[in-house]
Amino acid sequence: MSRERAQALLIDLDGVLRRWDPAPMIAVEIEYGLKPAALLETAMEWDIYRPAISGELTDAEWMRLVASRLPLPEDKATEAVARWQSYRGEVDPEALAFVRDVRAGGRKVGIATNATDRLRPDLDALGLTDELDVVVSSWELKVHKPAPEFFAEAARLIGAKREHVLFVDDDDRVIRGARAAGMSAYRWSGPHHVELLKKALDL
Repeated sequence: MSRERAQALLIDLDGVLRRWDPAPMIAVEIEYGLKPAALLETAMEWDIYRPAISGELTDAEWMRLVASRLPLPEDKATEAVARWQSYRGEVDPEALAFVRDVRAGGRKVGIATNATDRLRPDLDALGLTDELDVVVSSWELKVHKPAPEFFAEAARLIGAKREHVLFVDDDDRVIRGARAAGMSAYRWSGPHHVELLKKALDL
């Protein structure tokens, strides 16, 4: 991290503030005779995932493409995807406590995530909307992490110079991108370094 004291926090959603229990998702795959993680692997195929997080496809269109690639009859594939999508993850309580501490210390906090147009409804459903000052969505920006333009726009939206932003993410490529864009950045692997992060925010 740089020596500049950060004045704002940008934090990733999936893998940081939201965690996923694989059990309900695998249960759907087993029920429909699919191998474990088949739905996730299909959804993450780059030729459909990239447009879904770049604002070129809606979440519904992306999921229709996922269904079309499953080795199931069309009606069963559509059903399986809908069941799989019904689970929206859970808030990580320790990451949320960190966000609340940062805001209580007078620092702005924004979500900065590669997402689809389901992001804002998900934030509402998870009770996170009012916990954040800014939402930075790749779908809305039409550019995804780790593109330099994403970080430039994220800094603008949170109202801080890039050198005064701390970016927390669980993806090494994103961390490298944030640092290349002039931000302090830290790879999240759990809450054990929260005190260090607070110091970086001068809290």
